[in-house]
Amino acid sequence: MAVRAQFEGNNEIGVFAKLTNTYCLTAIGGSENFYSVFEGELAETIPVVHISLAGCRIIGRMCVGNRHGLLVPISTTDQELQHIRNSLPDTVKVQRVEERLSALGNVIACNDYVALVHPDLDKETEELISDILKVEVFRQTMADNVLVGSYCALSNQGGLVHPKTSVQDQDELSSLLQVPLVAGTVNRGSDVIGAGLVVNDWIAFCGLDTTSTELSVIESVFRLGDAQPSTIAQNMRSSLIDRYSYSTIAQNTRSSLIDRYSYTTIGKNMRSSLIDRYSYSTIAQNMRSSLIDRYSYSTIAQNMRSSLIDRYSYSTIAQNTRSSLIDSMT
Repeated sequence: MAVRAQFEGNNEIGVFAKLTNTYCLTAIGGSENFYSVFEGELAETIPVVHISLAGCRIIGRMCVGNRHGLLVPISTTDQELQHIRNSLPDTVKVQRVEERLSALGNVIACNDYVALVHPDLDKETEELISDILKVEVFRQTMADNVLVGSYCALSNQGGLVHPKTSVQDQDELSSLLQVPLVAGTVNRGSDVIGAGLVVNDWIAFCGLDTTSTELSVIESVFRLGDAQPSTIAQNMRSSLIDRYSYSTIAQNTRSSLIDRYSYTTIGKNMRSSLIDRYSYSTIAQNMRSSLIDRYSYSTIAQNMRSSLIDRYSYSTIAQNTRSSLIDSMT
């Protein structure tokens, strides 16, 4: 959802507010109407803190932060720094930065993962950005403008950049940030995106002059249609459940395949065992048949020998009888 607001008649609300996923900072001394817009939308999810930096109300251009931390200029007083630390969650680190380009919001644009910075930013400041905000840092320009913080607005869902940013530059920046980018305007054609818009992962605030077409582009590129904190958490849970389900399905499939393979192997082994058993039975039967045949042949041979012996015996008896008769006749 995108909401229109004004700070004492000024539509450049990005100058007077800083919005992240864990806190919102607004300038002190503004009208109650300006605060009520932020508190009405954010009070139930993140703290809305009224602050000043170095006695100034242009806090959106002087500081830069994300859900991990907040960087403020070296001119921030001890009292202001202590108030900020007391008001923000304990997980948010707050750090002063000694930097020649002290309007940090104009020279740095970041989300929770990547930061684009002014090409001339000090090396020490770049290291602080990386350590405190826990982001990767890239030195870039935006449509040939070195004030990258002024000419774009980024969240973890998308980004809006200077309308004169070329398609090639958009593709390059999109590959660095790993989010979709769109060239556009706010406040009825203003190209100073960072000054006219503040945004996080579920809501955006822009100037009262922002047209319905510009609002539509903002809601589209930052995916704000149904992106409430509860919806984001629900989507994360659904994603984790789906991932767990796919893992379980894959595991069950593997188990099923293993079981099926095991059953197949068991069946194959049983068939092999039956074949072997049948083979052994056939061999035994053949051996028995062979033995029976051999026994039969042996019996037949024995009978034949007995028959020959008997025949020889009868022949001998007949011969002896004839001899006896011849002797008698003699």
